[in-house]
Amino acid sequence: MEDSTHVKTGGESDPKVLKDYEEPEPHVLWDPTELRKWSLWRAAIAEFIATLLFVYVGVGAAIGNGRSSPDGVGMLGVAWSFGATIFVLVYCTAGVSGGHINPAVTLGLLLGRKLSVLRAFIYIVAQMLGGICGAGFVKALQKTRFQVLGGGTNFVSEGFTSGAGLGAEILGTFILVYVVYSATDAKLKARGCHVPMLTPLPIGLAVFVVHLVTIPITGCGINPARSFGPAVVWNHDKAWDDQWIFWVGPFIGASLAAAYHQFVIRVLSGQHFLLPTVSLSTIPKSQQ
Repeated sequence: MEDSTHVKTGGESDPKVLKDYEEPEPHVLWDPTELRKWSLWRAAIAEFIATLLFVYVGVGAAIGNGRSSPDGVGMLGVAWSFGATIFVLVYCTAGVSGGHINPAVTLGLLLGRKLSVLRAFIYIVAQMLGGICGAGFVKALQKTRFQVLGGGTNFVSEGFTSGAGLGAEILGTFILVYVVYSATDAKLKARGCHVPMLTPLPIGLAVFVVHLVTIPITGCGINPARSFGPAVVWNHDKAWDDQWIFWVGPFIGASLAAAYHQFVIRVLSGQHFLLPTVSLSTIPKSQQ
């Protein structure tokens, strides 16, 4: 009997293999008519509010962790606050904007041709503004502690090099974006194992576990909006010295995760990736 669950998505189709789902077409890269659609601006507002709430809760918990025992929530509490908040917010916004809440996630999905360049740009602007406003709310409610405890900003911890911090951010973001791709894979829907309600769960858990391993090194950014917002509001030299790490690292990690999922896990053709690539149809089948 033929295995109807085996799917060949790269190169030429095998006529003996039944394709049990339709691979979504790559998203149009540039569509200026989107600017006239309320759905785009509604999605941008959703990204702004979600990022604001994410930074407010996460940075507020990080500030709380700086308090003297027994008031501090501890590293586990900080990691859980970030992970649980992402779980809740992705659940709330996925149907409106896709629930990115992170410029690195937006970049990763853009590279995989999941949205247009224009929409990605507007999302990132909304996320950055949300990060600044979220940090602003934390400062407004905990002004003294915010200033004394560094505003919950990200920087490379003492005893670690910039290279270690960069590597931690690359690996952490790679894990996150890889999970995002896997949790939203089209094949899950086709095979009846996709439960929309549970899609945010692995994403939130990924944020949680990455924070556990990365907080001691950089405070765990893996989200340029989360790192940039508190840096703007706190505005001390220490906040800006390592800021580049929290942009370069997440963007590299997101790019690698997108390429890994599209070409290694899914074996899709080059049209499913934004950057110039070699079509798998030109590669001998024995090497695919």
